[in-house]
Amino acid sequence: MRTLVFIATMLAMVLAFALLLFVPAGRLDWPLAWIYIGIIVTYIGGLWLLLERHNPELIDRRRRIGKGTKTWDKVWLAFFGPVMYGVYIVAGLEARGGATGLPVVLWPLGFALFAGGCILLTWSMLVNPFFEKTVRIQTEHGHEVIDSGPYALVRHPGYLGLVGWMLGTPLMLASAWSLVPAALAIAGIVLRTALEDRTLRNELAGYAEYVSNVRFRLLPRIW
Repeated sequence: MRTLVFIATMLAMVLAFALLLFVPAGRLDWPLAWIYIGIIVTYIGGLWLLLERHNPELIDRRRRIGKGTKTWDKVWLAFFGPVMYGVYIVAGLEARGGATGLPVVLWPLGFALFAGGCILLTWSMLVNPFFEKTVRIQTEHGHEVIDSGPYALVRHPGYLGLVGWMLGTPLMLASAWSLVPAALAIAGIVLRTALEDRTLRNELAGYAEYVSNVRFRLLPRIW
């Protein structure tokens, strides 16, 4: 059954990214988009298989909004989703005429940022069994502080990985205008980092001590 769910999820993801990119572009002859879809689907598929082996419960828990999710986070999700999708839609619109807003020579840099972000996201999910998609105290799962792996370096490494994803995508799609929604998405990530950090300080046992040991939220030696 889980195999069927996996296959259905991968097919749905291909369809979703194809619609986000090719419908605004009004054409299918966009190699950078096909390459991007191939990379992202390969990554998500590999992540799924890793989680199935090392942290299988997280797959199911990330599909839903858990009980006790903060109201402010529900509002944040309602705004962040469209902004994130906007990166792809704007890139598609920019590609409609066949021209690229950014030089394709920046593609390797974009891929490096994207790949680095994916690696950090994956590492965070494998280490942290509480890596749900919403902010809440997971009392029913024995929520506790995670201070190993990337969490020994910064308090929110998963968000840093998502920043890499957002920065790399416009460069991989050679889209200058999609840097605008990407920047808005990154600003939203920074805001959520601060709000989540405040929630954990106030409500999660041991987090205040963790903060004193790992001083930086997102960027080592910066913030």
